[in-house]
Amino acid sequence: MDTQKIVFIRHGQSTWNQENKFTGWVDVPLTERGTTEARDGGIALSQSGIVFDKAYTSVLKRAVKTCNIILEQMDQQYVQVEKDYRLCERMYGSLAGLNKQETVDKHGIDQVMIWRRSYDVPPPKAEITHEFHPSKISAFVGLDPELIPQSESLKDTLERVLPYWTSVIEPDIKSGKMLLVAAHGNSIRAIIKHLDNIPEDVITKIDIPTGVPLQYELNKATMKPIPQEGSAKHLSGKYLIDESQLAAKIAEVKHQTKA
Repeated sequence: MDTQKIVFIRHGQSTWNQENKFTGWVDVPLTERGTTEARDGGIALSQSGIVFDKAYTSVLKRAVKTCNIILEQMDQQYVQVEKDYRLCERMYGSLAGLNKQETVDKHGIDQVMIWRRSYDVPPPKAEITHEFHPSKISAFVGLDPELIPQSESLKDTLERVLPYWTSVIEPDIKSGKMLLVAAHGNSIRAIIKHLDNIPEDVITKIDIPTGVPLQYELNKATMKPIPQEGSAKHLSGKYLIDESQLAAKIAEVKHQTKA
């Protein structure tokens, strides 16, 4: 069986991760910790002996910088990097910029968890007058306004990401290229839902930690994942990190909101 590995990584901690804010398409930078997480991801990948042929990332600086730091740490700055808005985070609508716990205090945990973790219910829409509407963000200058969502569910994110995956990234995998995809929690969640055929009620409960490489191995003919020893729960891929550290990082994401 002819196979090819691929690595996904969610960007390191951003300033709004640190402040526990809904971020989405807002272009916020990495924190010092986020930079360290990206370096640690690069070290883990170097130790695994991986050599990348190409990298894909979104147009948002937290993902772009994570990608660049990893390649620098691996002494692979020569690798071609392709940026595309379709790998961006889920668009959180009018929640963008709000503190998650304060939003729980105002609207209740049940409502906020529907907005955060239901599969097909998007948050309230952001009108063009919203302070953090993507049309006001430099990363999206020149993007057709028709392509800018007012809000997205995970289902909407999958519908945005999947055509890019199948038409752009899959051909590189089939040609034998070793790829790095540095993206966001929900764009990665959308891809692994597709790869592992994860049910809607399960994928919404899967948390993607910041700055931890997630390695998959795919059958090049079918693009189906091959379960790896030490794979994460519900996934065929495995995180390149100690299990106790992984559990702590996942718990941190899970506990961003509480009743």
